[in-house]
Amino acid sequence: MFFFLVVALAVVVAAVTLAVVGGGEHGPLPEAAPERLQDPLPPDRPVSRTDIDALRFPLAARGYRMADVDDALNRIAAELAERDARIADLESALAGAQAAARVPTDRTAREEDHR
Repeated sequence: MFFFLVVALAVVVAAVTLAVVGGGEHGPLPEAAPERLQDPLPPDRPVSRTDIDALRFPLAARGYRMADVDDALNRIAAELAERDARIADLESALAGAQAAARVPTDRTAREEDHR
């Protein structure tokens, strides 16, 4: 009796395996297309907060596709570095303009003191 159950189980497992791999009634299973990032960051303008909030990475077998995450993080890092450099340039230009605006005032005050 036990031998009959083991053989029946092996036949059922083999039939299911052949149906899935061999196709059964509807042919073989189609190849699953790898999921890719469908809505990448906009290439024609700087990334905004809304773009980052809307960014969703497709799941892979072990979590997220590392290439998609790396690409997005590299893009964001480059844009942040560019913005930081621009902010530093603007702050130094502002400091220079403020210093230049103070110099004539100081000269005028000194000239008035000497008169």
